[in-house]
Amino acid sequence: MESIPAADHSENLGKTGIEVITTHLNTDFDGLASMMAAKKLYPEAWLVFPGSQEQNLRNFFLQSTVYLYNFTKIKQVPLERIRRLILVDTRQPDRIGRFAEILNRPGLDIHIYDHHPAAANDIKGSLEMIKPVGATMTLMTRFLKEKNIPLTPDEATLMALGIYEDTGSFTFGSTTPEDYQAAAYLLEQGANLNLISDMLTRELTAEQISLLNQMLESATRHRINNLEIVVAKASIDAYVGDFAVLVHKMMDMENLDCLFALARMEDRVYLVARSRIREINVGEILLAFGGGGHPFAASATIKDQTLVQVEEKLMTQLKSRINPQRKAKDMMTFPVKSIQPGETIEHANELLTRYNINVLLVMENEKLLGLITRQVIEKAIFHGLKDLPVREYMTTEFSTIDPEASLFQIQEFIIENKQRILPVVKQGKVLGVITRTDLLNILISGPAMSEFLYDSRKAPHFVRKKNVGYLMEERLPRRIVQLLKSLGEVADHLGYNVYAVGGFIRDLFLKFENLDIDIVVEGDGINFAQEYAKRFPARIRYHTKFKTAVLIFPDGFKVDVATARSEYYESPAALPVVELSSIKMDLYRRDFTINTLAVKLNPRHFGILIDFFGAQKDLKERSIRVLHNLSFVEDPTRAFRAVRFEQRFGFKIGKLTANLIENAIRIGGIEKLAPKRIFTELQLILSEENPLPVIKRLIDLKLLQAIHPEWTLPPKGEALFNEIRTVLAWFDLLYLNETYEKWMIYFLALAQPVTQLMELRQRLGLPKKLFEIMILCRNEGEKVLMTLQKNPKLSRSEIYGLLSPLPNEVLLFLMAKTTQETGRKAISLYFTQLKSIRISIGGGELKDLGLVPGPLYKTILEDLLEARINGKVLTREDEIAYVKKHFSTQEENQTLTV
Repeated sequence: MESIPAADHSENLGKTGIEVITTHLNTDFDGLASMMAAKKLYPEAWLVFPGSQEQNLRNFFLQSTVYLYNFTKIKQVPLERIRRLILVDTRQPDRIGRFAEILNRPGLDIHIYDHHPAAANDIKGSLEMIKPVGATMTLMTRFLKEKNIPLTPDEATLMALGIYEDTGSFTFGSTTPEDYQAAAYLLEQGANLNLISDMLTRELTAEQISLLNQMLESATRHRINNLEIVVAKASIDAYVGDFAVLVHKMMDMENLDCLFALARMEDRVYLVARSRIREINVGEILLAFGGGGHPFAASATIKDQTLVQVEEKLMTQLKSRINPQRKAKDMMTFPVKSIQPGETIEHANELLTRYNINVLLVMENEKLLGLITRQVIEKAIFHGLKDLPVREYMTTEFSTIDPEASLFQIQEFIIENKQRILPVVKQGKVLGVITRTDLLNILISGPAMSEFLYDSRKAPHFVRKKNVGYLMEERLPRRIVQLLKSLGEVADHLGYNVYAVGGFIRDLFLKFENLDIDIVVEGDGINFAQEYAKRFPARIRYHTKFKTAVLIFPDGFKVDVATARSEYYESPAALPVVELSSIKMDLYRRDFTINTLAVKLNPRHFGILIDFFGAQKDLKERSIRVLHNLSFVEDPTRAFRAVRFEQRFGFKIGKLTANLIENAIRIGGIEKLAPKRIFTELQLILSEENPLPVIKRLIDLKLLQAIHPEWTLPPKGEALFNEIRTVLAWFDLLYLNETYEKWMIYFLALAQPVTQLMELRQRLGLPKKLFEIMILCRNEGEKVLMTLQKNPKLSRSEIYGLLSPLPNEVLLFLMAKTTQETGRKAISLYFTQLKSIRISIGGGELKDLGLVPGPLYKTILEDLLEARINGKVLTREDEIAYVKKHFSTQEENQTLTV
């Protein structure tokens, strides 16, 4: 584009001719700013609006010195005297009001400055400065800069405001590098960003809120040629300004890709459209209504038609102007590279290398059985599994698509479902495949899908965009929300990204109370914790090797801090080797997709949900799925966690994931686990609110038997687990301030079928204390139950003597196990009445009574406790009297006062 010739702005038009600068109807900030800039280039020209302006623009006049410029009303302009018409931000005859009447007059000189796409009925000028940038003001800025024309801060602010508004603060797909450069120049000239922000984010009036609410309630979704379009309507008698602002706000609130909004106000219908889809050019569609704009943003004002008429015409335009998309058959690659299920992993790797591809289809007799990726194959070879058949690790859960499927459907499968390759299948026959690379090549020429955004400062990952800040405010205690925000503030100070991750976020969606907060820092986790402790009341513990820390607050509340890291396993079932990484790689090392959600905590993006691996989809479908096919090979303990999560949340382990668990058992993965790791998982399982369903599922999957061949539920095992749950509920309601380990009681039940306890101890690495309790329960517990059952009339002290040597866990287990009422009553009596009985006097009082210290003291105290248990003594005085009566000698038979 050439610079403006100097002569164009200085020639003498004669005494009777005038110059007029104008723009489009419903003038916005870009139109106004461009008029002001044109005034700098044509100092003798009149500034004339062709009609109304948006409310935000009128508010700006009240706050700025712009009102000092001499704007002339259209009715005061002698149209017959106009010799030069300068059009800015438009070249559509339908959008310049009365000025359209003089367009065909001989001798009229027309100069045009515009950034909109060309249209068939565009006005032609002797000078046309047109370029597809984000705002017309971007063009005008270049001319002002070239001519070194000075600007006041107010002028620079207005001009920058035009660029910010028309580029959606540089977020619209039409934004160009030149827009950034123009804004930077205007900032150098003194543009006020605070005023710009205030004008663009002004609070809504009651009328605007009412209009927005109507739009939200009336919104209907239409699918045209497999593209989703939303049409919203509203009606109000009085004119309400800034309708375009409301449309933009609705787009953001509902995360829409394309919105056409119609509003009847007074005697006109206002139509505003926004699109984030390449195939829907809203500027072109709205030309039919006398409007215009960009492919991504456009507007029109329609007179003498009802809202219904405009909507009908809009639907007709949409159906005729939105072109059908390319079909899968047009995009697929063929012939297909495949492998037989019985071929080895090593051979699959050779095929990938030979054809330079990343995925193989697994086929037998032309039937598609599964997919296997380079990533899975390389990991399998790394773990020494190269000779195993492909069928062991192929993915059997995948989507296929019909050859007539649209680009929209293809992108949904590949991007939303995280599927690397999409087979094109018709009547069971594979015709071809579409890869992620194929899709990228198709989309690369168009704007990025709004559904994804670049989020990490470290690496360019596309992630699911959703703000859940409102959900956090709603479901978390206020102090927790404030804590999370403070973590984000510290991260910003250090230049880090920080995320809340894992079960805390998962349970936020599932509405489970969980305040065990884990955060991941893209940076140095320990440095982050240290900086936080300087600013807020918290102390830290840290682990240098793993770059982890714990923030401990004065009330004992803790937050676990981790440095974003990735893991690899040197051998199956080994502990992972950890390396520093990004948030995506950190989440990729997690066990299941439902645990891969993260929420960003930095102030600017607080509440943005990160979902790389389809966690929301699996939460919605209530599915437990691993992230990759070697997950259980690398860490077989994940199999136990899969079952625990499945039963806790009422989910279902995915078919492929269940097959991979079976594979891990078959190749001996569980047997290779360190005893302590298995025992830890069992403790967690038996600590669940109701562990029975988990145990039954472990047995169904043969996971329990993989730990010990004798391990299964005995015939009455299910009833015993249910009875334990009932007993524990009863015991908790007593509020006796007695502690017990819940998991241990269930473990005693689970160990019942095992005859070789020493073998089990070695397999699980059982702690010495637990093993001793197991032996005590098995030997003494059985004797105790038998004694209670055979002697229903035991005294209170006999019951006490029988039960007091046993830990609470053994007693509660025995209470659940026994089917005899006498045994249960005895244990209940012990807990509710006998166990808490204590005698009031001790060795000091016995000495004061004149008794010589020695073994006799033990005999006296035991006898006294028995008497107290049996109700023979009730008070301290009774105890003293009892001692005097039964243990005093003649030497001590005198009046003693204690």
